Amino acid sequence: MAKIGIIGAGFSSLSAASFLAQAGHEVHVYEKHEGAGGRARKFEVDGYMFDMGPSWYWMPGVFEQYFAYFGKKVSDYYDLVRLSPSYKVFFKEQEVDIPSDLNQLKELFESWEKGSAEKLQLFLDEAAFKYDLGINKIVHKPGKSLTEFMDWDVISGVFKMHVFQSFDAYTKKYFKDPRILQLLEFPILFLGATSKTTPALYSLMNYADIKLGTWYPNGGMHKIIEGMVSVAEELGVQFHYKSNVEAILVSEGAAEGLKVNGETKSFDKIVAGADYHFVEQTLLPKENRKYSESYWQKRKMAPSSLLFYLGINKELPNLLHHNLFFDEDFEQHSFEIYTEPQWPTKPLFYVCCPSKTDDIVAPKGCENVFLLMPVAPGIEDNEEIREKYFHLMLDRLEKRIGTSVREHIVYKRGFAQADFIKDYNAFKGNAYGLANTLDQTAVLKPSILNKKVKGLFYTGQLTVPGPGVPPSLISGQIAAKELLKSL
Repeated sequence: MAKIGIIGAGFSSLSAASFLAQAGHEVHVYEKHEGAGGRARKFEVDGYMFDMGPSWYWMPGVFEQYFAYFGKKVSDYYDLVRLSPSYKVFFKEQEVDIPSDLNQLKELFESWEKGSAEKLQLFLDEAAFKYDLGINKIVHKPGKSLTEFMDWDVISGVFKMHVFQSFDAYTKKYFKDPRILQLLEFPILFLGATSKTTPALYSLMNYADIKLGTWYPNGGMHKIIEGMVSVAEELGVQFHYKSNVEAILVSEGAAEGLKVNGETKSFDKIVAGADYHFVEQTLLPKENRKYSESYWQKRKMAPSSLLFYLGINKELPNLLHHNLFFDEDFEQHSFEIYTEPQWPTKPLFYVCCPSKTDDIVAPKGCENVFLLMPVAPGIEDNEEIREKYFHLMLDRLEKRIGTSVREHIVYKRGFAQADFIKDYNAFKGNAYGLANTLDQTAVLKPSILNKKVKGLFYTGQLTVPGPGVPPSLISGQIAAKELLKSL
């Protein structure tokens, strides 16, 4: 039986911990915060409960499969609700509730562009193939060598995956209406590149959105974390909160322990679920780092975010659980995130109002509101800039829903790049990891292994398979499998 130390208690670390404990090993998880969750932490104040990070529950099958590995079901830990409508979009000239029913969505598309209902079905048929091959096969590869992809299903499917075609060119083969194109592009806005540089492979995200649906775990997204912690503890995983990992201890090219809150802890193997750049550049001696600082500086990053958590002492009309403000130029905002990083001139943003679905996240007659504006990572972050964009978003929100919001705010908390760095040691204050561009896919991502340090494994959004909650669950499983092979 090996003794294994895990850095961090986010989704990928919790996943790795449970798989390793299930295999019969002694597993210790060290988390610097007061509880588990990482970016998916929650906080409560004055009767409001705020999920701090992920708010979209997509790919429900990945969660079902995860819990099934341990003989459990999602319903053992939380109740899922499918949102219908899926979400609301505020375009410049109109607002639209996006139906969860495919036939109704086809009718909506057809009303915008003649012939688009039939084209949507063809688009989704291709996206279904990508989803099946991508989620069931490709994302489970550890990304150590190209030989992993010498699989007939993968090889024969490469061209049907449209890996070498841009998302922009691919969608425009099917549709012309700008509203349809924006709806299809929205899931990739957070992947870290414009639609012109993101592979058309990622239309699999549209399949997840349109066919598999948008869901919500009653009680909040943190219910997933609570379920994962429960599974881990039942398997014997030991959690150590308020435990700051200060160094990975290396001897003769092998990881042998961790320095935690000034104390030395001995381990046979280490899994690093904290920010990869931070682990490499801060926790490891220079001679044991796989990548140089210049390597990291050349990485293309997904966006950071400017967030505001708001408690509102009245009900707000004309909002759904998820609301996308696409009332400004989509391409301009993307350009200002990815091409010439800067604070945006006329940003798009997202409003989450979970109190529309869940009555425990806000006092009766009140609303829980979460504002999110994607921004370029690594740009200046100060209170003056945050407030400027807070009022810009509030102006547009109030105008579109037709009621005052500002004077009804009873709680407000901002969170942006400086907080991502402080709380999560996030490289350049990123919120979503590496950009999912072709030159940062699979074997071209930072490796799950560090060949300079035997017994050290990486997991999380800066390694395979990439950012997002479902990929993080899979990342933990991949890291665990690779570690078990080494024993």
